[in-house]
Amino acid sequence: MPALVLVEVTIHNPEMYEEYKKLSLPAVEAFDGKFIVRGAQTESLEGEWNPQRLVILEFPSVERAKEWYNSEQYNTAKKIRFQASKGKMLVVESI
Repeated sequence: MPALVLVEVTIHNPEMYEEYKKLSLPAVEAFDGKFIVRGAQTESLEGEWNPQRLVILEFPSVERAKEWYNSEQYNTAKKIRFQASKGKMLVVESI
């Protein structure tokens, strides 16, 4: 069953974050993932939720998403993301 990874990001070092973006795409693709949303404009319809940046990825399964997140390939990009931004990330089984 497909899985979605939802990421809410607040960027405090845009130049460094650009480097992260370059490294993250090949890592996502290596684990059969794809970007569904990557930083597009958001508009809150309910509540007080206004993320600076929202990213949604799709993987073939929750297991494959976890493999990507824990991979050595993504680990390099992840270290840069941790330095350049603050975020929240979760994985959810899709339908």
